[in-house]
Amino acid sequence: MSIFLTLAYLFFIGSVCGWILELLYRNLRKPHQKWINPGFCTGPYVPLYGFGLCILYLLARLEGYSIIKNPFWNKTLIILTMAVSMTLIEYIAGIGCLKIMKVRLWDYSGQWGNVQGIICPIFSLAWAVLGAVYDFFVHPHILDALQWLSQNLAFSFFIGVFFGVFLIDVAHSAQIAVKLKQFADENKVVVAYENIKYHILSNRQQRSQKYHFFFPFKSEHPLLEHLKEMSETLEKQRKKKTR
Repeated sequence: MSIFLTLAYLFFIGSVCGWILELLYRNLRKPHQKWINPGFCTGPYVPLYGFGLCILYLLARLEGYSIIKNPFWNKTLIILTMAVSMTLIEYIAGIGCLKIMKVRLWDYSGQWGNVQGIICPIFSLAWAVLGAVYDFFVHPHILDALQWLSQNLAFSFFIGVFFGVFLIDVAHSAQIAVKLKQFADENKVVVAYENIKYHILSNRQQRSQKYHFFFPFKSEHPLLEHLKEMSETLEKQRKKKTR
């Protein structure tokens, strides 16, 4: 099976599984609030995890080359490389959104040793643990799944459908990001992606309106109006704290 189809398959698995992890992690931290759809896109996938799984797969394959003769240190090196690679992917994605779109998708500012609120040691450690879990428990099953896929290429049709929907979703999400960037540029601020979602959710709950899980920005009111309301609310909270 071609490496292109293999990586496409892994991107699909990683993006969907990553979305599930983000959904549980982000929302279980705030059990008193209604769950929101995590990530940049509308659908049930987070591309960062898709790219991450592809990297983990490629790095795990290097283990067979025995870069270090000692099996223990060879595996340790692979896992550390996985952690560094995932941290780098996280930083590139975070800094790209922050500098280009003026949007913050996540915020580690409250964590020790953080860099620009995008990466921090505790989450790099989490990536190392995730890399170890993948290398020890997931990779063998990934190989089995790829073997199955090579014998059932008809399934690649669904991979094609996924990428078709995914590309449309990215285009739709990019339009929202453009509006957020315009507001950020005009007001010289950085928009926290999750905060605006929670603000719209809270606004709709107060007005007894239906909240759309997969379309968190859908509202009877323009997005710009929600951004202004959220900005005013945050400013009031800031002034209260400084009194």
